[in-house]
This record gives sequence, C-alpha cells and structure tokens, in this order.
Amino acid sequence: MNSRNFLFKNKHQLWIFGTARWRWVFTLTVSLFLAVLSVDAADFEAAISLPKRTKGKVFRDRVKANWLPEGHRFWYRVQTAPGKTEFVLIDATTGSRQTAATLQELGLPAPEVARTSKLMLQLRRTKRTGESTSIRFINSMKEEVKLYWLNPRGQRESFGSVKAGSEHEQATYEGHVWLITSRSGENIAVVEGDSQPQSFIIDGKGISKSRDKAEADERGSKSPDSKTWVEVTSGQIKLKGQLLNLDSQVGFQENVQWSPDSSCFVISRCDPVSQRKVTIVESSPHQQLQPKLLELDYTKPGDELPKPELWIVQSHGQAQCVKADLFPNPFGLSEQIQVTWAPDGSEFYFDYNQRGHQLYRVLAVNPKTAAVRVVVEETSKTFIHYSGKSWRHWLHQSSELIWMSERDGWCHLYLYDIKKGEPKCQITKGAWPVREVLHVDETKKQIWFLASGLRGAEDPYHQHLCRVNFDGTGFRQLTEGDGNHRVEFSPNREFFIDTWSRSDLPPAVELRRSQDGSAVCLLEKAEIDALLSAGWTLPERFVAKGRDGKTDIHGVIIKPSTFDPAKKYPVVEHIYAGPHGSFAPKDFGRLIVHHAIAELGFIVVQMDGMGTNHRGKAFHDVCWKNLKDSGFPDRKIWIQEAAKSRTWMDLTRVGIYGGSAGGQSAMRALLDHHDFYKVAVADCGCHDNRMDKIWWNEQWMGWPVDDSYVKSSNKEDAHKLKGQLLLIVGELDTNVDPASTTQVVAALQKAGKTFDFMPIIGAGHGAAESTYGTRLRMEFLVRHLKP
Repeated sequence: MNSRNFLFKNKHQLWIFGTARWRWVFTLTVSLFLAVLSVDAADFEAAISLPKRTKGKVFRDRVKANWLPEGHRFWYRVQTAPGKTEFVLIDATTGSRQTAATLQELGLPAPEVARTSKLMLQLRRTKRTGESTSIRFINSMKEEVKLYWLNPRGQRESFGSVKAGSEHEQATYEGHVWLITSRSGENIAVVEGDSQPQSFIIDGKGISKSRDKAEADERGSKSPDSKTWVEVTSGQIKLKGQLLNLDSQVGFQENVQWSPDSSCFVISRCDPVSQRKVTIVESSPHQQLQPKLLELDYTKPGDELPKPELWIVQSHGQAQCVKADLFPNPFGLSEQIQVTWAPDGSEFYFDYNQRGHQLYRVLAVNPKTAAVRVVVEETSKTFIHYSGKSWRHWLHQSSELIWMSERDGWCHLYLYDIKKGEPKCQITKGAWPVREVLHVDETKKQIWFLASGLRGAEDPYHQHLCRVNFDGTGFRQLTEGDGNHRVEFSPNREFFIDTWSRSDLPPAVELRRSQDGSAVCLLEKAEIDALLSAGWTLPERFVAKGRDGKTDIHGVIIKPSTFDPAKKYPVVEHIYAGPHGSFAPKDFGRLIVHHAIAELGFIVVQMDGMGTNHRGKAFHDVCWKNLKDSGFPDRKIWIQEAAKSRTWMDLTRVGIYGGSAGGQSAMRALLDHHDFYKVAVADCGCHDNRMDKIWWNEQWMGWPVDDSYVKSSNKEDAHKLKGQLLLIVGELDTNVDPASTTQVVAALQKAGKTFDFMPIIGAGHGAAESTYGTRLRMEFLVRHLKP
C-alpha cells in the first residue's frame, strides 16, 4: 500500500483536498519532493483552492417563485453580487417587473416565518449538496437548543447551540439537513436548506410521524364504514376479536387493505425465508476503544426471495387464497403485496414482476370469486426496466389506465382499457423517450411530461416540457432553448417557470404560458464573469460516433485554467456507466471534482457510452448480462476522435477513475482495455455482481445467476491486470459489500500483481470523496500520469 501525502499550498504548507472544506494539517519543507514530481506547487494551489475561489461566483442563476393568492403575480429574491440580493415582483399576465431592496418597498408583507411546532419531525440524512444558502434560527423557547448537521451517513455533527431568546444565522447548502434538539437531547425539529435563505422560529417540538403512523395503522385496521375491526397478531387474523380458522393460520402480515364498500379486505401471507447477513467490522468506533461488529440484512443475486400469497377475507369471515398461477415467481424483498382498489370495489389490482425481469404484469382480481385476469403484460428478451419505467396512472372513472412501456423500443405512454385488458391507443410515439410524467389533467384529458431527443440537431439527453392528449393528438413541445429544461408551474398551472442551461451555457430563467409555451418574459440570465475570473473554465461539448459507426456519443472535455495548446496533457476519464441513468453533465454546474483534477494538469473527460439509459432500448440493452462492457468500445473511440483535432491530448497517458459501478468499470479498464488506459482509481466498486445488492444487479444481469456474472467479475479476471491500479474502499460501506473489494485484493495477490490498496477507516460508500480519499486519488493520478 502507498499512503504518501502531497497536496501543496506552497513550499511550506500541506493542505488536504475535501469535498466540503479545506483543513490545514501541518507544515513541512517540500523542495526536495517537488523535484521528484512533474507537477509544481502552482498547479496544486490551483487544484486545492478551486472550491473556495469559485464558491459564490455565479449570480442571477435561479428563481424560487412565491405566488400571491390571486395567482398572476409572484415575487422572488435573487443574488446579484457577493452579499447582495434584490427582491423582484413579476406580473405574469404582462411580464412587468419591479425590483426593490425589501419586500416592503414592493408593497408586500414579509413572508411568514415557519414554526418548528408545525413541521413534521422526521429524521433523515443529507442526500445532496447544492449551492450555498443560509438558515436563520430564532429560538423563542425558554431553554437553549442545540444544532446538528445530519451528514450523508445520517450521523450528527455538532454546530453549537442557540440560547433562549436569541437568533443564529447558519451558513449551509441546498439539501443539507439540520436537527434541532433540546439540551437533554430530545429531538425538536428537522429542517433542510433551500435555494433561498430561510428562517425558522423554534417554538416547540414538531409533529411526530411515528404517532401519525400509529393512528393511520389503527384506522387502516378498521373497515371504511367503521363496523368491522381486524387485528393481526403473531401472524394470525382476528376479526371482531375472533380468531379466524384458516388453512394457513400463521404468516399473515399486518397490512390490511379494505375494499371501499367494506365488504372484504385483502391481506398477504408469507412463509419466512432465510435472510443473508453481511458483517462489517468498525475498527475505530468513536465511542469505544475496541472494534465493533455490525450486521446488516443484505440480499444478493440468487438468494431466496419471499413468495407472498394474497388472501381475500369477507367481512363475515369467509376467506380464500388467490391462486398464483399468473404470479408464481415474484421478484421483491417484501412479504406483502400492495393492491389498488377500484372505487366501486368490483376489483383490485396489483403488480407482478417476475424474477429475471423479462415478464411484468398488472393483474386484476375479482374479490368475490378470487378470479385473476391480466390487465397489462410486458415481455422482453433482455430486461424490463421495472425500477425506472413502470409508471402508471389509473383513470377509474373511465376504466382506463395510462401505462409506460418500452415495447416499441422507446419509452412511451399507452392508454389501456382496464376491463378489456388491452391498449386503446399509443399516446406518444417516435424515436425519443418520455423521461418523466409531471401531471395528468383528467378533466382536460391531457398529460404533461418531460421528453428528450425531440430535435435532431440538439443533444438527445436535453429534456423539454411537452403536452399531449389522452388519445395521442395535440402533441406540443412547450420549451424552446437548446439546453436541459427544468420547470415549475404556478399554483393554477396557467404559467410555468422554465430554467434551462447546458454544461457550457449558464442558466436562463424564463416565464412561459402553459397554454402554448409562449414566452412572457426573461426573468434572469445567470452571470458567470466572476466565476471565469476565478480561473474556472467552461466545459467543451464533443460528439463522436460510437462502435457501430452510426450512433452519436455525447460528452464533455474540461481543461485546466492554465491551458496551453502548445503543451501535451494526459487524459483522465471520469466514468460511471450504471445502466439506470445517464451521467455526462447536461446542466450548468461547477463540477468541482472534474475541475480540481484538471487543475493538476489533466484533460478530464466524461461521456455516456452504450449500455446507459435514455437513448432507446437497443442502446440500453448493451448492458444486459454484460456489465463489464461499460461502453468502453464507444468511450475509446470518443477519446480518440477528440484527440484527432486536439493535438494537446496525449493518448499515451490515459487514466480513469470512478466509484461504485464506476469503480467496477475503472478496474475493468485495466483488465480488458489496458492497451488504452494505463492508470485507474477504483472506489468502492461492485467488482463482482454476485456480491452486490440484489435489486440493482438482477435488474441488468438477470436470474438465475449464470456464467454472465462470472464473465463480468473483476475478481475472476484479476490475473489480466496491466497498468497502475489504486483500489479504495470504505470499511463501513453498507451500499456495496466491502468484501467485493477485498476479494479482488485477494485475487490480485494470488496472481502476483502489483497494485495499491487503501481502505479508508470510518468511511462509507464513496470513500474516495472523503478528504483523505480525494487527496489519495489526486496523488495517484499525478504520480503515474505525470502531468
């Protein structure tokens, strides 16, 4: 293992790069060390200072509308310069604009401050870090309260306290979650950073979700007409206090699902199955000296799964089990089946996703006879993307169902006749995918959705707002700009705010009419002069044909701020090829990790190869039983094509890094493509898909577990390694079993391979994004690619 540390602020001080902050560590003399490196102190200074010197340098880039009650005016607060904001009042009917330093100057009252006693008290972890913002805590209680940031692992990090009767302004980020507790540790409230600065009056404990859930459970056990009561205890059913004498008297689940007319209820019964446990050793717990053993429920591909039964119990006690002929082998971890009742109680519906993901059904059951019939059936020779494309909307009044499917090769919407169990029409059509349904207007019979790939000359990943009628007529694209669009509707849906950008184009924020998409006015256009002056460079978009010579592959190129076209630069690819999405940046953003690595003297690239999502079924299917492909044939061509007209890209020095599925791919680059890639950093990789969580891996690799899992295993192919490899793993990773990495280490050792391995103590998934892991990754790339 190698754990040398060298990220320099200057010749006397060493700093550590981190995702959230910079820490001064110690001073040392590094003149001798600099002589060994090919990167000078100025490059390291540029890299490590990037987050700080580019923070807060983008202005007028977002609008959070506060609509007034009459529905045609709204106000927002926008940052115009460092520490400066203005309030803007917009008349949506005319587009007229008023600005002022305060709301009062616009003739508007100050917004009502939220009170903690009115908030839901629900503990949750931070899941994202957006732009910087702030929260003002106003303590109106008679005691001091404590503030904690709930980090991405759900752990509490103390940020001091707020004395009784005082206020505190806390700098934070969009998406960061904060916990307020009493001095004794009782939870008071949980709040989250927003795009606009917020204020909260701490006046008491929030509403406990657990209490509400208990009340909901109690109500759920009672029939809608309140005449019948059901209890489920120890897997047995009591109806009106009497134990039901059923063929299977144990294993019933607690979720009682009543018919709307109270005539019967549906309940699941399931025999227990063995549950795989994954054990993790926490070597250095904060609370004690001795290590701790952690045990997790963790189902892996091929493991036994529960097979819940459906039972129908009449209100007078008669019960029957629904025959499972049409749903014999379900995929899922739950011991219960969730149903949807028709409003008249004539049928209930549920999903059947057959294990292997090549058959998916929506089934209807007659509650009187227990007869089962098919409403929708999807089949595929590869996989049905159940985890991302099984949206539906029930139209019970007309006995219709809007259903999402890729049956014609693209993700589209279909209108089904529920009673006949057949499609009435295909609502959307074309060589482009529906990306997300935003709204269904049952009165006007219209669907509002986001779609991409609508215009041939535009990046096919750019999402646009569209509208279509239930019968497929009246299709209309409602956004215009060449970029990725995010929309927010007014409360009455007469208008929408369209924020659009590209990786190389800062955001524009427009107000548009929902009826026809026509523009009312430009609200804001982001200003990035300060960002560019700080040494940040705009990404360059690039397109090349993929392995088939026909399909466009899209990506970005990022250069260092000191770029000199007369020089040669090694190339580093950031890879994430998870089939569930697409990952090359489409929105404008600082892309801190990409740019920090570029500042060390690299050309950083990222693209989406075949096997990823949102380009049609054939493009997506490349991943099936073939995760080791990772789009590498497309990626290599893309980089080679880019270098033909960019002589400063040195393809004799190409590196790659990635985490999770990207970690698996990064190592695979040195197993199958070491003629091209010379250096790889693989973080927390799912190196063998038999070792990772079941839902993600069986979705793409199928079931039963077969030889395709072996062929995609980095562990099995470890003997093929050529090049410089750094493996990183978090010892407390609960997403991907850490043994997935350590088994690769064992295989590499057995094969006599030289490599670097760094377990990061106390870290979870994504360990390379920790302070220490990020520094280690940068050091490894510099050491072996010599920028």
